[in-house]
Amino acid sequence: MSHSPAPHPSILSKRVSGILLHPTSFPGRFGIGDLRSEAYRFVDFLAESDQHLWQVLPLGPTSIGNSPYMSYSAMAGNPWLISLDLLHGEGLLSQEDLASAPNFPDDRVDYDQVAATKFSLLRKASHQFQENATADRREAFQQFREQQAYWLEDYVLFMALKRKFEGKSWHTWEPEIAKRDSKTLEQCHQELIAEIFFEEFLQFEFFRQWTDLKHYANSKGIQIIGDIPIYVAHDSADVWANPNNFCLDKKTGQPALMAGTPPDYFSKTGQLWGNPVYDWEYLQQSDFHWWIRRFEAMLNYVDLIRIDHFIGFESFWAVPEGETVAINGEWMKAPGKAFFETLQQKLGTLPILAEDLGTITPEVEALRDYFEFPGMKVLQFAFGGDASNPYLPFNYDKRNYVIYTGTHDNDTTVGWYEKLSEHERTNLLTYLGCTSSEGIHWDMIRLAFASIANLAIIPLQDVLGLGTEARMNFPGQLEGNWAWRYRSEALNDEVRDRLKQLTRSFGRYLNRS
Repeated sequence: MSHSPAPHPSILSKRVSGILLHPTSFPGRFGIGDLRSEAYRFVDFLAESDQHLWQVLPLGPTSIGNSPYMSYSAMAGNPWLISLDLLHGEGLLSQEDLASAPNFPDDRVDYDQVAATKFSLLRKASHQFQENATADRREAFQQFREQQAYWLEDYVLFMALKRKFEGKSWHTWEPEIAKRDSKTLEQCHQELIAEIFFEEFLQFEFFRQWTDLKHYANSKGIQIIGDIPIYVAHDSADVWANPNNFCLDKKTGQPALMAGTPPDYFSKTGQLWGNPVYDWEYLQQSDFHWWIRRFEAMLNYVDLIRIDHFIGFESFWAVPEGETVAINGEWMKAPGKAFFETLQQKLGTLPILAEDLGTITPEVEALRDYFEFPGMKVLQFAFGGDASNPYLPFNYDKRNYVIYTGTHDNDTTVGWYEKLSEHERTNLLTYLGCTSSEGIHWDMIRLAFASIANLAIIPLQDVLGLGTEARMNFPGQLEGNWAWRYRSEALNDEVRDRLKQLTRSFGRYLNRS
């Protein structure tokens, strides 16, 4: 795969707007959003309402909890997003296969039910492909394997081994496999050749379908913002295949230093995430090779990249192995400037947005501003405190920001409003010049669009005026996240026209010719 031409290479400096929506939230009859008709219909909705950006969450294969921020790979795609209808169109599934699927909930993803249904159908499609694929399809498959070999070979073997060891974490596998003895891995490869082919097929199909969708979005003047979580899951192909990149206990394979955040106003014990932190000294000696390949892989299938927890490129909180809370950690420096300079030398101008929420130090601001990365402003944070609140639009010191009503980690605007304290609600309504909550979501969208920030991104839940039942994620809550789906009829003409009117009124429209 090659990089797609972007319709507006300098869109970060334009005055535009867009929608935050993860593909799992699309409607569809197989229990989870996929990359077929509703995805294309959503792109049409964006274009018809004069939007230019579509922001997604990480697209990798998810592990326990279904969080896109806890993936088995930083570079692979989520096979549950593969469209069964498109596989049927290729002759890999029959109409009877599709008809055998059960009824799924319309408003939520039942991940267990989706996995049970799609896994067997995807495996059947893989067998059909292996037996009956045309010469052209086989050649495309081989090209994909060769072009993506730098991550694909490790990932497909990792997933085959995960199945062999019944889902157990790699550091508990047989020592020769956990520590990647080359002779043992070759034996595993021979033993698991059928499972490896299946995993290769899943990635081939995911990226084929996603690339077609991205080309369609680009043809409509829509650029896709992807998401890079700074840390990767410990139980991932990335850590198993590249242990020297991480601070691991060489005997146990467990993280020797774990990622998290220190105690603060919100948590007396801080947050302990459990991901291994990077061995930045080793990464710098290797000219940041793994990180550069990670960005290259992402730029194959998105146009712009949002870096989650950007703070960690300047300094990071590291907690020793064995700790159960984050109190006993320490701040350690990261070579952010050297890294981004190297990345720029290798890949050119960086289409990066920085998630710089939280307690931002002058050093983090300096790193962000040195490379002219847009930072983030979230309106739901703007109405506590007083007029000096940095999230209030009149306090923005420049245009180089992306403004949100809320993010995937926030409540919806309607849900947030209903829970506001009296102080915050008074501040909000005074600022807006409102006396009631009727259409509060549109009031907040208007406020975002009216700001001087170049980029404005609105979660689809806020465009639709939905409450807490449509929230995507409750940080710190292990169950019930990442499941919201909208219904097809929600993207109606009234919503489209109102969004388009606001977009045009506040100058967030580019000529698509």
